[in-house]
Amino acid sequence: MTRIARIVKSNSHVDYVARVVDELDADSPPSADDYGFAQFVSVPVADDEEVVGVIYDTELVNPEYGSFGPRLSSRTDLKVLSPDFLHEQGVLLGILLLGSRVRRAEADAKKSDASEADGGAWSNHQGVPRRVVPVGQDVLRMTGEEVYEFHAGAGGTLQLHYFSQVLAHAGPFSVPLVESVIEQLEGACTPVERQRLCVLKKSLVWQRTLGQSRL
Repeated sequence: MTRIARIVKSNSHVDYVARVVDELDADSPPSADDYGFAQFVSVPVADDEEVVGVIYDTELVNPEYGSFGPRLSSRTDLKVLSPDFLHEQGVLLGILLLGSRVRRAEADAKKSDASEADGGAWSNHQGVPRRVVPVGQDVLRMTGEEVYEFHAGAGGTLQLHYFSQVLAHAGPFSVPLVESVIEQLEGACTPVERQRLCVLKKSLVWQRTLGQSRL
């Protein structure tokens, strides 16, 4: 998995802020496509456990904003003369935690049928994670396959147990966030699961319409 950021603080037990790594942190920093809206991420909290979250907000950090004095050095010169100044500029990610996954013991993993979408070598849990994520932990970009495995319940059925959690904590981004998640999952779903997601999308449209009518 690609390292895209590092945890810098939290706003609550499920709402964390991470700073995107740049050229001073890594030889190959992530591209903008790696940390877009609704991108699923994982944060290792132990050798065999990861917390799973989703990017729901971004913020640009630019100490230079509001400084109207003359620019004495170009960005190229600053990379040599004062690289720390460039490091102060960056991107902060708002990450909403949705659950966790624990690596299965080797014996249990062998018993699990890898052909089934049951999480494979991982045991997944959706909801509020018990673990507190320390400052400085790496944030890793999850692949599409890992995202679907996280949403696979018993027997491979699709589950979105964190739905109310997103509505409660993602604020004005909650509805578009769930819609983006549904779009990511639809391609790998069965026809029955797509029908369930269609019902959920209609519910989201109703909620958004109701919210606009109150304005």
